[in-house]
Amino acid sequence: MHTGRPSAARAYDYFLGGTSNFPADREFAERITAIAPSLPAVTRLNRSFLRRAVRYQLDQGIRQFLDLGSGIPTVGSTHQVAEAAGVEASVVYVDREPVAYDHARRLLDGHRTAAVVQADIRDLPSVLGHPDTRRLLDFGRPIGLLVVGVLLYLPDPEPAELLRAYRARLAPGSLVAVSTLTDEHAGPALRAELARLRAAYAEAGEPVHPRDHADILPWFDGLGLVEPGLVTLPEWHNDDDPAELDDVARPLGYGAVARVP
Repeated sequence: MHTGRPSAARAYDYFLGGTSNFPADREFAERITAIAPSLPAVTRLNRSFLRRAVRYQLDQGIRQFLDLGSGIPTVGSTHQVAEAAGVEASVVYVDREPVAYDHARRLLDGHRTAAVVQADIRDLPSVLGHPDTRRLLDFGRPIGLLVVGVLLYLPDPEPAELLRAYRARLAPGSLVAVSTLTDEHAGPALRAELARLRAAYAEAGEPVHPRDHADILPWFDGLGLVEPGLVTLPEWHNDDDPAELDDVARPLGYGAVARVP
Protein backbone atom coordinates (compact mmCIF):
# COMPACT_ATOMS: atom_id res chain seq x y z
CA MET A 1 0.00 0.00 0.00
CA HIS A 2 1.35 3.40 -1.05
CA THR A 3 0.64 5.59 1.95
CA GLY A 4 3.42 8.00 1.02
CA ARG A 5 1.65 9.09 -2.16
CA PRO A 6 -1.55 11.16 -1.87
CA SER A 7 -4.82 9.53 -2.84
CA ALA A 8 -7.94 11.35 -4.06
CA ALA A 9 -10.12 8.97 -2.01
CA ARG A 10 -8.23 9.65 1.20
CA ALA A 11 -8.03 13.40 0.55
CA TYR A 12 -11.82 13.31 0.06
CA ASP A 13 -12.15 11.62 3.45
CA TYR A 14 -10.00 14.37 4.97
CA PHE A 15 -12.16 17.10 3.42
CA LEU A 16 -15.21 15.44 4.98
CA GLY A 17 -13.60 15.42 8.42
CA GLY A 18 -12.79 11.71 8.39
CA THR A 19 -9.76 10.02 9.91
CA SER A 20 -8.96 7.44 7.22
CA ASN A 21 -6.10 9.39 5.69
CA PHE A 22 -2.34 9.77 6.00
CA PRO A 23 0.13 12.68 6.22
CA ALA A 24 0.68 12.69 2.45
CA ASP A 25 -3.07 12.97 1.90
CA ARG A 26 -3.45 15.76 4.44
CA GLU A 27 -0.52 17.69 2.98
CA PHE A 28 -2.00 17.30 -0.50
CA ALA A 29 -5.47 18.33 0.72
CA GLU A 30 -4.11 21.43 2.45
CA ARG A 31 -2.11 22.36 -0.64
CA ILE A 32 -5.22 21.96 -2.79
CA THR A 33 -7.29 24.01 -0.36
CA ALA A 34 -4.73 26.80 -0.50
CA ILE A 35 -5.09 27.09 -4.27
CA ALA A 36 -8.81 26.17 -4.46
CA PRO A 37 -10.48 27.21 -1.20
CA SER A 38 -13.93 26.12 -2.40
CA LEU A 39 -12.96 22.45 -2.79
CA PRO A 40 -13.83 21.31 0.76
CA ALA A 41 -17.26 22.87 0.27
CA VAL A 42 -17.68 21.00 -3.02
CA THR A 43 -16.92 17.69 -1.32
CA ARG A 44 -19.44 18.43 1.43
CA LEU A 45 -22.11 19.37 -1.13
CA ASN A 46 -21.38 16.14 -2.98
CA ARG A 47 -21.71 14.05 0.18
CA SER A 48 -24.91 15.87 1.08
CA PHE A 49 -26.29 15.02 -2.37
CA LEU A 50 -25.36 11.37 -1.80
CA ARG A 51 -27.28 11.31 1.47
CA ARG A 52 -30.39 12.82 -0.12
CA ALA A 53 -30.18 10.50 -3.13
CA VAL A 54 -29.89 7.43 -0.90
CA ARG A 55 -32.78 8.60 1.30
CA TYR A 56 -34.90 9.16 -1.80
CA GLN A 57 -34.10 5.69 -3.09
CA LEU A 58 -34.92 4.16 0.28
CA ASP A 59 -38.26 5.99 0.21
CA GLN A 60 -38.88 4.45 -3.22
CA GLY A 61 -38.41 0.98 -1.78
CA ILE A 62 -34.81 0.36 -2.84
CA ARG A 63 -33.11 -2.01 -0.42
CA GLN A 64 -29.84 -2.81 -2.21
CA PHE A 65 -27.14 -0.49 -3.45
CA LEU A 66 -24.05 -0.69 -5.65
CA ASP A 67 -21.80 2.28 -4.84
CA LEU A 68 -19.15 2.76 -7.54
CA GLY A 69 -15.93 4.61 -6.81
CA SER A 70 -17.07 4.89 -3.22
CA GLY A 71 -13.75 5.76 -1.61
CA ILE A 72 -13.69 5.16 2.13
CA PRO A 73 -17.21 4.54 3.51
CA THR A 74 -17.17 7.00 6.38
CA VAL A 75 -18.87 10.31 7.28
CA GLY A 76 -22.39 9.73 5.96
CA SER A 77 -21.79 6.92 3.50
CA THR A 78 -24.51 4.75 1.98
CA HIS A 79 -24.89 2.06 4.64
CA GLN A 80 -24.80 4.73 7.37
CA VAL A 81 -27.63 6.65 5.69
CA ALA A 82 -29.71 3.47 5.59
CA GLU A 83 -28.93 2.71 9.22
CA ALA A 84 -29.87 6.25 10.25
CA ALA A 85 -33.21 5.78 8.45
CA GLY A 86 -33.79 2.53 10.34
CA VAL A 87 -33.81 0.52 7.10
CA GLU A 88 -31.87 -2.69 6.52
CA ALA A 89 -30.22 -2.45 3.13
CA SER A 90 -27.48 -4.39 1.38
CA VAL A 91 -24.58 -2.27 0.12
CA VAL A 92 -21.61 -3.16 -2.06
CA TYR A 93 -18.91 -0.51 -2.28
CA VAL A 94 -16.40 -0.59 -5.14
CA ASP A 95 -13.02 1.14 -5.23
CA ARG A 96 -9.74 0.26 -6.89
CA GLU A 97 -7.37 2.25 -4.66
CA PRO A 98 -5.54 -0.23 -2.39
CA VAL A 99 -5.40 1.86 0.79
CA ALA A 100 -9.01 3.04 0.43
CA TYR A 101 -10.02 -0.59 -0.05
CA ASP A 102 -8.02 -1.74 2.96
CA HIS A 103 -9.59 0.93 5.18
CA ALA A 104 -13.06 0.12 3.91
CA ARG A 105 -12.54 -3.60 4.47
CA ARG A 106 -11.50 -2.98 8.07
CA LEU A 107 -14.39 -0.59 8.70
CA LEU A 108 -16.91 -3.09 7.32
CA ASP A 109 -15.39 -6.16 8.96
CA GLY A 110 -18.22 -8.13 10.55
CA HIS A 111 -20.89 -6.02 8.85
CA ARG A 112 -23.47 -8.53 7.63
CA THR A 113 -25.09 -6.43 4.89
CA ALA A 114 -22.22 -4.29 3.55
CA ALA A 115 -18.97 -5.18 1.81
CA VAL A 116 -16.29 -3.60 -0.33
CA VAL A 117 -14.94 -4.92 -3.62
CA GLN A 118 -11.51 -3.90 -4.86
CA ALA A 119 -11.91 -3.40 -8.61
CA ASP A 120 -11.80 -0.83 -11.35
CA ILE A 121 -15.41 0.27 -11.83
CA ARG A 122 -14.91 -0.11 -15.62
CA ASP A 123 -14.23 -3.83 -15.15
CA LEU A 124 -17.81 -5.06 -14.93
CA PRO A 125 -16.99 -8.79 -14.72
CA SER A 126 -14.78 -8.15 -11.68
CA VAL A 127 -17.41 -5.95 -10.02
CA LEU A 128 -20.55 -7.92 -10.80
CA GLY A 129 -18.98 -11.35 -10.58
CA HIS A 130 -17.32 -10.80 -7.22
CA PRO A 131 -18.56 -13.23 -4.53
CA ASP A 132 -19.64 -10.39 -2.23
CA THR A 133 -21.60 -8.71 -5.02
CA ARG A 134 -23.32 -11.99 -5.84
CA ARG A 135 -23.99 -12.63 -2.14
CA LEU A 136 -25.48 -9.25 -1.31
CA LEU A 137 -27.16 -8.04 -4.50
CA ASP A 138 -30.00 -9.59 -6.51
CA PHE A 139 -29.96 -8.07 -10.00
CA GLY A 140 -33.39 -9.51 -10.65
CA ARG A 141 -34.77 -6.84 -8.31
CA PRO A 142 -34.37 -3.03 -8.39
CA ILE A 143 -30.99 -1.72 -7.30
CA GLY A 144 -29.78 1.74 -6.38
CA LEU A 145 -26.71 2.44 -8.50
CA LEU A 146 -24.61 5.25 -7.04
CA VAL A 147 -22.02 6.90 -9.28
CA VAL A 148 -21.33 9.93 -7.13
CA GLY A 149 -18.23 12.08 -7.51
CA VAL A 150 -16.27 9.55 -9.58
CA LEU A 151 -17.06 10.17 -13.26
CA LEU A 152 -15.07 13.40 -13.12
CA TYR A 153 -11.94 11.21 -13.15
CA LEU A 154 -12.89 9.50 -16.42
CA PRO A 155 -12.21 11.05 -19.85
CA ASP A 156 -14.86 11.06 -22.57
CA PRO A 157 -16.51 8.88 -23.77
CA GLU A 158 -16.00 6.62 -20.75
CA PRO A 159 -18.72 8.02 -18.43
CA ALA A 160 -21.52 7.46 -20.96
CA GLU A 161 -20.20 4.02 -21.87
CA LEU A 162 -19.88 3.03 -18.21
CA LEU A 163 -23.43 4.06 -17.34
CA ARG A 164 -24.85 2.27 -20.38
CA ALA A 165 -23.02 -0.91 -19.44
CA TYR A 166 -24.26 -0.93 -15.84
CA ARG A 167 -27.85 0.05 -16.56
CA ALA A 168 -28.08 -2.84 -19.04
CA ARG A 169 -27.66 -5.10 -15.97
CA LEU A 170 -30.28 -3.32 -13.84
CA ALA A 171 -33.86 -4.47 -13.33
CA PRO A 172 -36.75 -2.12 -14.19
CA GLY A 173 -37.43 0.23 -11.31
CA SER A 174 -33.76 0.57 -10.43
CA LEU A 175 -32.52 4.08 -9.69
CA VAL A 176 -29.25 5.61 -10.84
CA ALA A 177 -27.72 8.57 -8.95
CA VAL A 178 -24.92 10.56 -10.58
CA SER A 179 -22.96 13.62 -9.57
CA THR A 180 -19.97 15.25 -11.23
CA LEU A 181 -17.89 18.40 -11.47
CA THR A 182 -18.73 21.44 -13.60
CA ASP A 183 -17.51 24.97 -14.13
CA GLU A 184 -20.30 25.94 -16.52
CA HIS A 185 -21.83 28.62 -14.30
CA ALA A 186 -18.77 29.49 -12.24
CA GLY A 187 -17.64 33.08 -12.19
CA PRO A 188 -14.07 34.11 -13.05
CA ALA A 189 -12.74 33.53 -9.52
CA LEU A 190 -14.19 30.00 -9.26
CA ARG A 191 -13.04 29.15 -12.78
CA ALA A 192 -9.52 30.21 -11.87
CA GLU A 193 -9.69 28.06 -8.73
CA LEU A 194 -10.85 25.09 -10.73
CA ALA A 195 -8.06 25.53 -13.27
CA ARG A 196 -5.50 25.45 -10.44
CA LEU A 197 -7.26 22.44 -8.94
CA ARG A 198 -7.12 20.54 -12.22
CA ALA A 199 -3.41 21.24 -12.55
CA ALA A 200 -2.72 19.98 -9.02
CA TYR A 201 -4.74 16.77 -9.50
CA ALA A 202 -3.06 16.15 -12.85
CA GLU A 203 0.33 16.54 -11.16
CA ALA A 204 -0.78 13.96 -8.57
CA GLY A 205 -1.68 11.55 -11.38
CA GLU A 206 -5.46 11.90 -11.04
CA PRO A 207 -6.67 14.36 -13.73
CA VAL A 208 -10.24 15.62 -13.45
CA HIS A 209 -12.71 16.57 -16.17
CA PRO A 210 -15.37 19.19 -15.43
CA ARG A 211 -18.34 19.04 -17.81
CA ASP A 212 -21.27 21.18 -18.91
CA HIS A 213 -24.97 20.32 -18.55
CA ALA A 214 -25.18 19.49 -22.27
CA ASP A 215 -22.25 17.05 -21.90
CA ILE A 216 -23.80 15.23 -18.94
CA LEU A 217 -27.47 15.01 -19.99
CA PRO A 218 -26.90 12.32 -22.67
CA TRP A 219 -25.54 10.02 -19.96
CA PHE A 220 -29.19 9.53 -18.96
CA ASP A 221 -30.50 8.58 -22.42
CA GLY A 222 -33.04 5.80 -22.06
CA LEU A 223 -33.67 6.59 -18.38
CA GLY A 224 -36.40 8.67 -16.78
CA LEU A 225 -34.97 11.63 -14.89
CA VAL A 226 -36.52 12.20 -11.47
CA GLU A 227 -37.68 15.79 -10.97
CA PRO A 228 -36.11 18.34 -10.89
CA GLY A 229 -33.74 16.67 -13.37
CA LEU A 230 -30.07 17.48 -13.74
CA VAL A 231 -29.41 20.43 -11.43
CA THR A 232 -26.69 21.84 -9.21
CA LEU A 233 -26.11 19.63 -6.19
CA PRO A 234 -27.94 21.73 -3.56
CA GLU A 235 -31.00 22.04 -5.82
CA TRP A 236 -31.74 18.32 -5.81
CA HIS A 237 -34.48 17.51 -3.26
CA ASN A 238 -32.95 19.80 -0.68
CA ASP A 239 -35.45 20.15 2.14
CA ASP A 240 -33.05 19.67 5.04
CA ASP A 241 -30.35 22.29 4.42
CA PRO A 242 -31.58 25.17 2.21
CA ALA A 243 -28.53 27.21 3.26
CA GLU A 244 -26.56 25.09 0.77
CA LEU A 245 -28.34 26.97 -2.01
CA ASP A 246 -26.24 30.01 -1.12
CA ASP A 247 -22.96 28.12 -0.86
CA VAL A 248 -20.17 29.68 -2.90
CA ALA A 249 -19.35 26.22 -4.30
CA ARG A 250 -22.87 25.59 -5.59
CA PRO A 251 -21.98 26.21 -9.30
CA LEU A 252 -19.27 23.54 -9.26
CA GLY A 253 -21.37 20.37 -9.25
CA TYR A 254 -24.32 18.76 -11.04
CA GLY A 255 -26.41 15.87 -9.77
CA ALA A 256 -29.41 13.83 -10.85
CA VAL A 257 -31.30 10.62 -10.14
CA ALA A 258 -32.92 8.63 -12.95
CA ARG A 259 -35.16 5.55 -13.11
CA VAL A 260 -34.66 2.46 -15.23
CA PRO A 261 -37.95 2.00 -17.15
